Amino acid sequence: MDDRYQYLLLMAGCLVITLPLEFVLRARVYRRPRRLLLSLLPMLVLFLAWDAFGIWRGHWRYSPEYTTGIRPARVPLEEYVFFVVIPLCGLLTYEAVGTVLGWVHRWRGRDA
Repeated sequence: MDDRYQYLLLMAGCLVITLPLEFVLRARVYRRPRRLLLSLLPMLVLFLAWDAFGIWRGHWRYSPEYTTGIRPARVPLEEYVFFVVIPLCGLLTYEAVGTVLGWVHRWRGRDA
């Protein structure tokens, strides 16, 4: 396998693993795209600017051996993907846990 795509494959794996949370546990993250965009956009702008500044200042760099070489605004494509995928997976998990806790709460209420 080409090492340049390992990180993107890892991000795809994260999405695949958390995708069932949307349907099985009714996370409803993908079903509310406007809300999703509003929650991701501020963080995306802030951290991509921080990344670009850090790269420009020489504080860190990304290995061309492990990235695709696509670098909009000096930041590797993989960082853009990371800053979308990881918060998205976090939101899916958060919403799924909320759903399960709601089920438990209703179930316990029936026992009382």
